[in-house]
Amino acid sequence: MEDSELSPYCYSSSLDKDRQIRFFEMMFETLPSDYEEQEINRLTLAYFAISGLDILGALDRVDKEEVASWVLSFQSHARRRDDRDNGQFYGFHGSRTCQFQPDGSKALDHNGSHLASTYCALAILKIVGYNLATIDSESILISMKNLQQPDGSFMPIHIGAETDLRFVYCAAAICFILKNWSGMDREKAKDYILNCQSYDGGFGLVPGSESHGGATYCAVAALKLMGFIEDDPLSKSTPSSIINVPLLLEWSLHRQTVDCGFQGRPNKASDTCYAFWVGGVLRILGAHQFFDSGALHGFLLTCQSQYGGFSKFPGKLPDLYHSYYGLSAFSLLEEPGLKPLCIELGITDVAASGI
Repeated sequence: MEDSELSPYCYSSSLDKDRQIRFFEMMFETLPSDYEEQEINRLTLAYFAISGLDILGALDRVDKEEVASWVLSFQSHARRRDDRDNGQFYGFHGSRTCQFQPDGSKALDHNGSHLASTYCALAILKIVGYNLATIDSESILISMKNLQQPDGSFMPIHIGAETDLRFVYCAAAICFILKNWSGMDREKAKDYILNCQSYDGGFGLVPGSESHGGATYCAVAALKLMGFIEDDPLSKSTPSSIINVPLLLEWSLHRQTVDCGFQGRPNKASDTCYAFWVGGVLRILGAHQFFDSGALHGFLLTCQSQYGGFSKFPGKLPDLYHSYYGLSAFSLLEEPGLKPLCIELGITDVAASGI
């Protein structure tokens, strides 16, 4: 048998949509055993699979009502109305095990709800067309406000954890989806984001840290959701951006490397997911015409598995995370047959608009 017959990669000139649908459908139905250690992130993994199917125009492969019922079962509820402001966060758990008591009992009243899980839960509900007006959004927003720190950042969970731009983004996305900004102080959040812009134009996860592609997306997307970045700012004759856009553009455009993919930081290898993280930033800013989209398309194809999905690097095995962001990058590149994305929200335009 030839070596090429053993390889999971078969470099082609186009996206294999049918195989991608089969891959995401498989991931939705039965996750491989390698994902057992990510059980606490089950809602996030479900978001990747379901949103991926939506981008592919294959949302009919899932039972929308069943999905909505399953997602809603992860929401934490205050016992009494007055408890919503007691310091706990009444959002969504990441999985069933997160609802178990820390002492090992199987009672499902432990509150381990998390900002990232809450964002993913609401995103899934939007994708399947669930009426969000029927959920207890007040509990989410009232309790979420207690997670915001004096410097404007957010803890992801009420028992304490790291604070950085990822959770500022999650909080902004939650408020945007629920159409209610009472869950955060936008001015404080904006100031925190601005403090994370580095001397080179990119954003670090926290003030003073190295610029990073994922952090830069979180910063720019959050500012867009909060209304601090206008649509297509580069097209305006007198742009009034609160961030240093020329420096940000220079940093972002330099992330496309000699192999035509995008890297997350200088001197790092190209990685499939940054085609979305950095490419998304350039699209939000209206600067996507300044990078080589054709070459990026070619790089992404080298990461496409013949069994469906995408890998982090060319020639490696596919995984759900990089498969979702590889597919999202193809949507950014306006691949025929894929639904367009609401880039700053991370779901399709159709799902975001509720049509």
